[in-house]
Amino acid sequence: MCLDDRPLLEPNAAGIDIGAREIFVAVPPGRDPIPVRVFSTFTEDLQKMARWLLACGVTTVAMESTGVYWIPPYEVLDQHGIKPCLVDARGMKNVPGRRTDWHECQWIQFLHSVGLLRAAFRPEDSVCAVRSLMRHRSDLVLLANQHIQHMHKALTQMNVQLHHVISDITGSTGLAIVDAILDGQRDPAVLAKLRDPHIKASPETIRQSLVGNWRSEHLFTLQQARQSLQHYQQQIAACDRQIEKLVVAFEPRVDPDLKPLPPDRKRKQRRKKKNLNPSKKTGRPRGRRPAPPGEQILASSQTGFDVRTESYKLFGVDLTQIPGLMAMVLTLFTEVGRDMSRWKTAGNFVSWLALCPDNDITGGRVQWRGARKVHNRAGDLFRMAAYSLHHDPSPMGDYLRRMKAKLGPAGATTATAH
Repeated sequence: MCLDDRPLLEPNAAGIDIGAREIFVAVPPGRDPIPVRVFSTFTEDLQKMARWLLACGVTTVAMESTGVYWIPPYEVLDQHGIKPCLVDARGMKNVPGRRTDWHECQWIQFLHSVGLLRAAFRPEDSVCAVRSLMRHRSDLVLLANQHIQHMHKALTQMNVQLHHVISDITGSTGLAIVDAILDGQRDPAVLAKLRDPHIKASPETIRQSLVGNWRSEHLFTLQQARQSLQHYQQQIAACDRQIEKLVVAFEPRVDPDLKPLPPDRKRKQRRKKKNLNPSKKTGRPRGRRPAPPGEQILASSQTGFDVRTESYKLFGVDLTQIPGLMAMVLTLFTEVGRDMSRWKTAGNFVSWLALCPDNDITGGRVQWRGARKVHNRAGDLFRMAAYSLHHDPSPMGDYLRRMKAKLGPAGATTATAH
C-alpha cells in the first residue's frame, strides 16, 4: 500500500516545525485557506497560534524535540486543551525534496495524521519541575568541578603538592589549608597543623607538600578559583533546598509511621566490612572521600531531609537497597517518575531505556544486531549503577563479573543494567 493511501488515524492532527525565532505550523488540507502559517516565538504569537489551531478543529499537534525550544509551544498548547505530541527527530526523517521549514511542518502533520509518530515519554508536570532543578544542579556541579581543577592548576604552578597528598582538596583539610594560604600564611609547619585528625597522610608528608613558590599571579588565580567554588557551592545548597521543598510536597504512597522503613542492610554490610579490615590501606594517603553528586542530598541537618526516607514514601519500597542505586534514587525519580503504567511490561520499559539488544532482519537474515545508540538519561543511570558493582559482593556483582568473562566489559554493563 502506498504511503499516501494509509487511513487517517488522527484526522485532526497538525504539525509544527520549531525554530528559535519562528515556527511553521501546518493544519490538515481544507481546514483553512492558508494551511501553513508562520508564527513568531513571542508569547502573544504562541497564544494566537493556539487559537488558530482551535478554530481549525485541531486536537493534537506533533513537534520535534529540538533543544529546549519546544517547551514554550508545548506548554501553550497544553493550556489550550490541545494534545501535544513530542517526538524524536530520528522518528520522522525527511524525504528527498522536503528540505525547507515550509515543507517540513507539512511532512510532520502528514506522518502524525497517519499514525506513524509516537510521542516521547514525559512525566507529569510536578515531576518535570523537580527534573529541571536536578539537571540544573548537575550543571552547577560541573561548573564547580571546573574551578576545583583551576585550584589544582594554581597549586601545581606554585609546586604546592597538597592535592597529590590528599584525595579531596575540597575536604575539611584541603579547604582549611587553602584558606590559610590565601590569608597570608606561608609557614609549612603551621599549615600542616590544620590537618584533620582522621586523614591518613602524616603531618610531615603534608608539611613537605606545602613548600612551594608563592608567586603573586598564581596566588591571585587560586583566590579567584576558591571564590568561584564557594559561590557555586552556595548555589548548589540553595538548589538542594528548593528540590527538598518540591519532593516533600508529593503525596506519599506509604506512611513510615504505619509501615516503618526496613533496616539499612547495606550500612550494616559496610560497617562489618570495615571492622573485618581495620588495618587495610589502599594506595596513596587520602583525605575525606567526596560524596557522589546524588548522595550530597541524602541528608540535610538543617531541614531534616533524608532521601532514603523520602524515596521510600514516594515509591512505597526502599530502592536504596538495590546495589548501585543508593545515590541515584532521587535522580531516577525525576527522569522516570513513579507511574510505571506508562509501560505495559518490564520488557517495554527496558526497551525504552535502550538496555536490550536490537536487530535488523532482512530476507530472514540478521543484517545487524546490537544495542541501539540512544541517549537515555534514565538508562545511563542504570548503566552507572551496574558499572559500580565490579567489587560488590552481592549477587548482582557476581552477575556483572560473570557477564564480563562472557560478553566483555561493555556488554556486561548493559546486561547488568537490564
